[in-house]
Amino acid sequence: MTDPAAPHPLTGQHLDRADIERLAHAAAPMHLLDCVLDDVDLSTLTLTRWIFERCSLRRTTLAGARLDGTQWTSCRAPFASFLRADLSDARFEASDFNNAVFRNATLSGAAIARCKLTGADLSDAKAFDLTLDEVLLINAKMPGFSFRKQTLRKIDFSQADLRKSDFRATVFEACSLRDAGVAGCRFEGADLRGADLGGIALVDARQFRGATISREQAGQLLGELGLRVV
Repeated sequence: MTDPAAPHPLTGQHLDRADIERLAHAAAPMHLLDCVLDDVDLSTLTLTRWIFERCSLRRTTLAGARLDGTQWTSCRAPFASFLRADLSDARFEASDFNNAVFRNATLSGAAIARCKLTGADLSDAKAFDLTLDEVLLINAKMPGFSFRKQTLRKIDFSQADLRKSDFRATVFEACSLRDAGVAGCRFEGADLRGADLGGIALVDARQFRGATISREQAGQLLGELGLRVV
């Protein structure tokens, strides 16, 4: 195994918990490249500022792990568990976290760009100052999130559970809220002209009071009620 103190990334290794524990004792954070950690239990380990690049973490368990300041680039981690993990200030880019679990995780200050989180569970996550850009969150669970005053670009919330989330003064650009659960959400001052609002029921349409929508969207919402706009 490559010397963990070396400045070069550890490349192409199949690693288990014992391997990661040994690497965690290194003086500097590790950079793992093209490594496989599928089905490995890494719960409660401290991996602050580690770099994961093109790594596979399918069904990997990182529950309660210290992952603050980590970087995740082009990784595959479907069904991974980050339950109660500290991911504050982490960076996620071009990675697959479909069906991953982030319940009760700390995502404050984290940035997620060009990632897939379809079916992910982010319930009760601490997400102050979380930024999203071009992210698939189809059918994700993320009730109670705050995106107040943010600009959301290419975020697909289709069928997501967004109940009681805060979208006040939020700008939507090329986003989708199609069939999303928005009961109890706040949209005052939001600019929804760049959002797909298809499938919104009458009871949910009322949540958009105080928001800006286009004439086309207004007609679409009325169409959902069976009304024809002429």
